[in-house]
Amino acid sequence: MMKARLYYMAAILLIVASGLGVRMYSEALPPFVADHFGDALWACMIYCSVRCLWVNKPVSWAIVISIGICFAIEFSQLYQANWINAIRHTTLGGLVLGHGFLFIDLIRYSAGIMLAAIVDVMKRLSPRT
Repeated sequence: MMKARLYYMAAILLIVASGLGVRMYSEALPPFVADHFGDALWACMIYCSVRCLWVNKPVSWAIVISIGICFAIEFSQLYQANWINAIRHTTLGGLVLGHGFLFIDLIRYSAGIMLAAIVDVMKRLSPRT
C-alpha cells in the first residue's frame, strides 16, 4: 500500500509541475495545449490525490469521486459572493477554485480523469520488474 501511495505522490508532483509549466509557458505552446491541458492536468492531479488517499478503492470509485470533486468546484464558480471571490483572487485560491464557470472545463476535467485512470490501469496491468 505504501508503494502505491508513493507512486501516486510522485505522479501528483509531476502533474503539478507540468500544469504550472503549461500556465507559465502558455504563449510558447500550441494553442490547443495552452487552452486545454492545464484543466486536464488539474483533474489528473485530483484523480491521483483520490487514489493516494484511498488506494484500496476500485478505479471506478476513484473516477466517480474525482469527477464529483472537479464538477463541484466548477459549479461553485457560479457562486460569486465577496468572501469566496477574495479567496479566488489569491494565487492558490485561483488555482484551486478557478474564477468563472465554463462548460468546456467539465469536458477537460472528464478527459483528464479518464486519461489518468487509463494510465493507472495500464500501470497495474504491466508486468512487475
